[in-house]
Amino acid sequence: MKLTGSQLVAEILLEHGVDTVFGYPGGTALNLYDTLYEYRDKIRHILTAHEQGAAHAADGYSRATGKTGVVFATSGPGATNLVTGIATAFMDSIPMIAITANVPDSLIGRDAFQEICITGVTMPITKHTFFVNKIEDLADAMRNAFRIANSGRKGPVLIDITKDVTAAKIDYKPAKPMPLNPPPVFNKESVQEVAAMINAAERPIVYFGGGVAASKAGPELRQLLETADIPATYTLMAAGILGYDNKRNLGLIGMHGSIAANRAVDRADLIIALGARFSDRVALNPEKFGKKAHKIQVDIDTSEINKNVLVDVGISADIKEFLTALLPLIKKNDHADWVSQSTEWKKKTGDVKSQDAELHPSEIIQSICDMTDKETIYVTDVGQHQMWAAQYLKHEKTEDFITSGGLGTMGFGYGAAIGAQIGCPEKRVIHFTGDGSFHMNLNEACTAVSQDLPIITVIMNNRVLGMVYQWQTSFYGKRYAATTPERKTNFPKLAEAFGAKGFSASNPAEFEEVFKKALQEKGPVWIDCAISREERVLPMIPGGGTIEDMIIG
Repeated sequence: MKLTGSQLVAEILLEHGVDTVFGYPGGTALNLYDTLYEYRDKIRHILTAHEQGAAHAADGYSRATGKTGVVFATSGPGATNLVTGIATAFMDSIPMIAITANVPDSLIGRDAFQEICITGVTMPITKHTFFVNKIEDLADAMRNAFRIANSGRKGPVLIDITKDVTAAKIDYKPAKPMPLNPPPVFNKESVQEVAAMINAAERPIVYFGGGVAASKAGPELRQLLETADIPATYTLMAAGILGYDNKRNLGLIGMHGSIAANRAVDRADLIIALGARFSDRVALNPEKFGKKAHKIQVDIDTSEINKNVLVDVGISADIKEFLTALLPLIKKNDHADWVSQSTEWKKKTGDVKSQDAELHPSEIIQSICDMTDKETIYVTDVGQHQMWAAQYLKHEKTEDFITSGGLGTMGFGYGAAIGAQIGCPEKRVIHFTGDGSFHMNLNEACTAVSQDLPIITVIMNNRVLGMVYQWQTSFYGKRYAATTPERKTNFPKLAEAFGAKGFSASNPAEFEEVFKKALQEKGPVWIDCAISREERVLPMIPGGGTIEDMIIG
């Protein structure tokens, strides 16, 4: 059966179970989009307001569903507009396929209209890039892209296809998806060594990250904590793997982590790092991080072992496979005194109601938790609101907390919320943002409206660029350079202009009232929450600092 290159792309997407793509059309992509019209009963295309929003939507779709997100873009600025979204997925190890169309092969290298070497641009922020200027190479590139994106440490892959290839014809031979590359092999002796260290430790702590979520190793992790009686802390990318009320859950670690988590790591005699990379937001001072402890690091990416913090035992392995081999060697233990001491440090967040009439972030988040169910998906932008969400949300599934961790992308949230809602229409999506972040991506409101998506956007509006403003207050003598923009945006009116529903709230009673109304709406809703610009994300360890430098109040 002869197919055009564009039809071949569609068929291979279907081979891999893809039924939804995000994107924005353009001249060089016309053949691809003509085929999408032909395949519209099999592949749903979501048109966004901007290619960056499409990339974030594909990312959010992947995180929420566990599938591979797919995004389309045209050449030149269409392709370059994907870059921030691709980098966001790369830093957080999210499987995504970006398909871009380029000018015809005869014009490559001639500075043609909207020509760009997008494979060169994105090489540092993808697992792999393919430049396809021959129809014979297209099928292998497509199939390999899915294999690479989902093998080992997951991540984005870009395929750039010249326009003439999308029009050329070739025989199509259906095929099953390629098998994934096997994970790294670890030896029995290394498992025995780790088990012996855990069994002998007096003050052990598990520090886990997104690798545990990616390998779906939550059950094995929880079994390890219970059997060995070990407290645990986690990175932003692993929020939700342990239940909020789990007695061994000490909370987030690092710069804005809990007092309990950071103190426990500082006083532990053994740190077991699972699927975590000791980033600079966790190990702010690598030489002094967990200085009293022996350290074990298990990660599927060999390059992460000893990259930021030197460890005593480093093992490259899939976390689920490693824990499955480890658990039979772990003795039933009792660290009651250590667990008790650790949990005494744990910050109590069960009752965050204040006595004043102002609206506080903790109260907003608690009210939302009280009025939504456990299947709710929470998506954040980046900034103070992101940290408050990580600190106060009582979610229990890591795929239901979607945020930009590694790149810290302001403007990520609305696109990601759209992707999550498209992928999980049966769930409620709550989008947390700040007025700074939201100004970067609110154009995607037109996408949410046109798709009738019931996303509730909660805007923590302090009328400043909150996180940078907080740093300027604490460390720069209150010299507020470019963080007090004095914008006059009326979010409820703007929501109405887009065709969404807009509310505002300035105290807890108002917020509860309008949030109840928002839950009844069938389309997108914005809630403008007036909070003080003096609200702080605490605790905080300054960059390069240690537990001794922690700012508590």
